[in-house]
Amino acid sequence: MLTIGAFAFLLACVFGSYVLSGGSIDVLAEALPFEMWTIGGAAIAAFIMGNSVHDVKHFLSSARKIVSGATFRKNDYVDLLSLLYFLCRLANTKGNMALESHIEKPEESAAFQKFPKVLANRFASSMICDYLRMVGMNADDPNQIEDVMARELKKTLHEELHGALALQTTADALPALGIVAAVLGVIKTMSHIDRPPAILGAMIGSALCGTFLGVLLAYGLAGPCASRLKGVVEEEAKYYEVIRAVLVTHLHGNAPQVSVESGRKMVPTQHMPSFFELEEAVQSVQIQ
Repeated sequence: MLTIGAFAFLLACVFGSYVLSGGSIDVLAEALPFEMWTIGGAAIAAFIMGNSVHDVKHFLSSARKIVSGATFRKNDYVDLLSLLYFLCRLANTKGNMALESHIEKPEESAAFQKFPKVLANRFASSMICDYLRMVGMNADDPNQIEDVMARELKKTLHEELHGALALQTTADALPALGIVAAVLGVIKTMSHIDRPPAILGAMIGSALCGTFLGVLLAYGLAGPCASRLKGVVEEEAKYYEVIRAVLVTHLHGNAPQVSVESGRKMVPTQHMPSFFELEEAVQSVQIQ
């Protein structure tokens, strides 16, 4: 909602100051629909041309994050750390083979079922199960596991950031597309050079709306939205960095409490539970 409110305030400032300074809204109202058709249509077409079908679908599915923000909140991180604490403690007390019933079919695991949001996150649950399964196959070198996890998370982050980068590319192109629309308006004006000055002035003003709209859409909408989406994706990536931090610390032979504390330190500051909040949560985990 903050994003929508900020954009509404931006429009109020731009058009409000224009009207209050004596500008005519009629010229803009007449020209903007056609300029929007030209610039917006060209921008959408260029966006589709520059991306695969998969990338376009991925952007459409992730665009809601611009308004809604990051998915994960403090409770989500507490749940994740509590689940990881249970799995690390189980491995420490009963051995890695005791994890098999939880990681082979997590949807049937009492541990995963206790934290349904973690279970519903396919990437997170698969990541936990896959790397604990590797440990069960004696791939327990913490440095090797950390390297593999780092490369996977880097690849995933790169893929998730593609939508933000594509939107930023479109934002960079919008001023030029505005110039295209303005040039078309000038061509139209020059074809009516025999008209009275008042009519030509109105036509030139209409043509300049293209440049105005291209710049406004680029720096007032598309650019900030791309930056916002990039920030949200990078914040959500911390959720998976928590998993990496906990599992790697666990593989180094540390106690479960130390492992989850290393994960807690990876949580974004605004969502980070305190040491005592996390300790209370993990100590209350009772799974049969």
